[in-house]
Amino acid sequence: MRLPLQPSPEVASALAAGRPVVALESTIITHGMPAPENIETALACEADIRAEAAVPATVAVIDGVLRVGLEADELRGFASRPGLAKLSRADIAVAMATGASGATTVAATMIAARAAGIGVFATGGIGGVHRGAETSFDVSADLTELAHTPVTVVAAGPKAILDIPKTLERLETLGVPVIAVGQDEVPAFWSRSSGLRAPLRIDDPARIATAHAMRSALGLPGGQLVVNPVPAAKEIPAEALMPMIDRAIAEARAEGVAAKAVTPFLLDRIYEMTGGASLRTNIALVRNNARLAARIAQELSGLLGPRG
Repeated sequence: MRLPLQPSPEVASALAAGRPVVALESTIITHGMPAPENIETALACEADIRAEAAVPATVAVIDGVLRVGLEADELRGFASRPGLAKLSRADIAVAMATGASGATTVAATMIAARAAGIGVFATGGIGGVHRGAETSFDVSADLTELAHTPVTVVAAGPKAILDIPKTLERLETLGVPVIAVGQDEVPAFWSRSSGLRAPLRIDDPARIATAHAMRSALGLPGGQLVVNPVPAAKEIPAEALMPMIDRAIAEARAEGVAAKAVTPFLLDRIYEMTGGASLRTNIALVRNNARLAARIAQELSGLLGPRG
């Protein structure tokens, strides 16, 4: 059957010409940030990518159509739509088959990027192994997607609310390269330091792009995770943040928050406990990731050339 995938004219033209394109998720607009910062950040990320001579492609499912690239007015309209689903690997196909609308998570955005022919994706932080997963079995589909889908994902590390050591262990088991940029340590989303040494380090976007292409040449499935620390001036040190995270997790458990509701609940509570500082840091890191992703996409487009 024909896949209902609709790139924007700008994205379609760039892909056909072999110009660099960077995918962006839409849950950051609908579930990750409050208004008006959500749409302001989405537009700022697109502007950052264009400033690096690449084309942004924000992904969403609208009335059953997988849209890859939205115009500014479409982004604003999407941000204000009530009750949008949060779509991941398990439910994106059903949403499209039933004509529904929803925002794409990391996993769903990777699926859309592969379908459209986009090799690089910028996000804030990835999901992973939640604390207490040994009894809850709560592990994000992002990790499975990284093992299967050939997209380079640029993030500020796993979200700090997760069990980061177990997340890294799971990524190693799945054969996903975790590549730090600019430091030897894995960053922890709002914080530059997780206390964990990165398995790999590459500071040069050209070499990161070459590693992406080399995986394809070897016939290896899956993508690679590039962990890019938040700018030092914008970070919240881990020692200040961890007690707040522990408290928020305890509250979530006491209230019975589970499944897809866990991450938004924790992010909201940490926002409150930091007096909004966590949101400002989140904005800084996702824009920083968008810029790096655009540079990697530039290098990758030079390696791969025009499609067809």
